[in-house]
Amino acid sequence: MTEPGDGDAPADLQLTSAEWSMWQAFRNGSTCDLHIGDPARDDPHGQHLWGPERRVRARVVALLLLDGPPPQPGRVAALQLTGAYITDTLDVAGGTIKPFVELRDCRFEAEVVLPESHFTTLRLVNCAIPRLEAARLHTEGDLHLPRCVVQSGIRLTDAQIGTDLMLNQTIVHKDRQGRSVMADGLTVAQDLQAEMMESYGELSLRGATIGVSLSLRGSRLCNPFGRRALNAPQLTVERTLYLTAAGLANSPFSSSATPPYGIGQTPSRGTRVQRFECEGGMRLDDGRFGDAVDFENARFIMESDQELSLRRIQTPELRFLGERPQRGRVILSGARVVNLIDKSASWPGLGGLWMAGFAYETLIPRGHFPLALRLQWVAAATPEYAPEPYEMLAASLRSTGEDADAREVLLAKQRRRRETLPLAAKAWGVLQDWTVAYGYRPGRAAVWMAVLWAIGTLYFSTSPPPPLKAGEAPPWNPYLYSLDLLLPVIDLNQAAAWKPGGGSQWVAAVLILAGWVLATTVAAGASRLLRRQ
Repeated sequence: MTEPGDGDAPADLQLTSAEWSMWQAFRNGSTCDLHIGDPARDDPHGQHLWGPERRVRARVVALLLLDGPPPQPGRVAALQLTGAYITDTLDVAGGTIKPFVELRDCRFEAEVVLPESHFTTLRLVNCAIPRLEAARLHTEGDLHLPRCVVQSGIRLTDAQIGTDLMLNQTIVHKDRQGRSVMADGLTVAQDLQAEMMESYGELSLRGATIGVSLSLRGSRLCNPFGRRALNAPQLTVERTLYLTAAGLANSPFSSSATPPYGIGQTPSRGTRVQRFECEGGMRLDDGRFGDAVDFENARFIMESDQELSLRRIQTPELRFLGERPQRGRVILSGARVVNLIDKSASWPGLGGLWMAGFAYETLIPRGHFPLALRLQWVAAATPEYAPEPYEMLAASLRSTGEDADAREVLLAKQRRRRETLPLAAKAWGVLQDWTVAYGYRPGRAAVWMAVLWAIGTLYFSTSPPPPLKAGEAPPWNPYLYSLDLLLPVIDLNQAAAWKPGGGSQWVAAVLILAGWVLATTVAAGASRLLRRQ
């Protein structure tokens, strides 16, 4: 472009005064500020037109980035441009850009085209951008896009970000395919911060990898155009996925980032603190999260056919503490977590929760979550009977020493199973439940035994049966006789020595049958307890 050591622009460029100022600032490593001092007229998202005194051609910007002049002695060249209107399409696709780049409060007339380009650090702060096309972009440092407004989507497919990707308070509208951010296969070495972001379309992060944490605190994802507002199957986050509330700097909900790159001004929804809100479905299937998935105070607005899908996710901790979805479904089928932190008011009702194969180790309820509500939680997840959710809940309760509650859960499982049985089996189940609660309340058997023993003793005291063989029967004892009839295994040498007849025969038959029912039910319950089931 220029002779070695020559820092002047080529004469055929015919630089305007704004471009000449930018050229010199580039060589000095200083900021070229084209603001006029009026906040309303300096707003890149406002309605005021910007005159020629603020316009720089995309061609000149690209020339500085790809083949710029040498810096002034003792300085480092950098493109730091504020308040400019960049005309035409800025296209540096496939280029290697070595200088530091920061554009603030700028307007772009056309899309920014960066596919397969290589930057050190790229920061576009509070800029108005028709579209950002940056598939396979590579940065050694940060990619920052805070408070930008992008009218037709951002494409970051297979991009590689060397440190942080920041989209705080960015507003992104959908492209022609209905996607706001297309970032499938994205790799971010450290954090992806998209706090108080507004996405109008599908935010797609399929197969993305985040080296530390992914924060969508306080963001609003809205996709009335399709099924999902967030589509992120096979997402890998080494630390935590935050779908929680956020606030301004210095508030309890603020992140560690500071202005101009963090949350530094009143958000568009007008409150200092705002919750995460998703209008549309969310898909996190097969995700891997190293620390936690946090839904505290999150709000999900779904249609009846939409889902919050967490199929087969794996994470040490799931914090399901958001607002109960009024429609749609929450799917936890096949998910694996260690700690489930939840509250009763967060889970949907009957038919709104699926969790076949959902495995967790420890339940940590937040607030009032008694066993009765926990059983309703399981029932809501199983419109048709399935034993796994009951057994998983019982195992979790046993692991924390709550054996009595675990038995209540398994009793509820048997009662739920009874509803699926034929009439005869159902009647037998009712009898088992009424007598000894399927063996999970063995104390009932002792009570029934005592009652029947007393009834039998009283009856046979007044109506003793004749001996089977005269002179060979032991001394008559109605207590031992009634007990021998009730105990199906132990022989007290009483029942076989006497021959009841008439009504006594029916009483004896009832005692024998009742003894077998009680004994077998208690034995079944004991075997389940011994198997820890």
